[in-house]
Amino acid sequence: PLLYTTPPFAILRYMKKFLVLYCAPAASMAEWMAMPQEARQAEEAKMKAEWDAWTASHKGLQGVVAGAGKTKRVTGAGVADVANDVMLYAIAEGESVDAVAAAFVGHPHFGIPTGWIDVMPINYLPGMEA
Repeated sequence: PLLYTTPPFAILRYMKKFLVLYCAPAASMAEWMAMPQEARQAEEAKMKAEWDAWTASHKGLQGVVAGAGKTKRVTGAGVADVANDVMLYAIAEGESVDAVAAAFVGHPHFGIPTGWIDVMPINYLPGMEA
């Protein structure tokens, strides 16, 4: 997407893109899933409402947010099933990594006490397309 500013002339510029990883230790997620279903669902509903409010107040910052599924790790030795701490990912747009990271301070993801969010620039590598 493009950012338009008007006074005195319209300026067209591309926003930088950033990979956003929503993380929490796998052990914490196992504890979460072990909670009684009714209590967990109430917490999930509360977090979803907070997430929706945060998203509305940060419109345009990130596009699709998607869940990360089961991981396959590929090494020189082959392919193995592994668990990592990535729960969700998104692509955000902004002026700088510092500005985008600052926007995530106080995010509802921190309702998971051991959760964190990683933000990193996406650096296009010409010629690496398959």
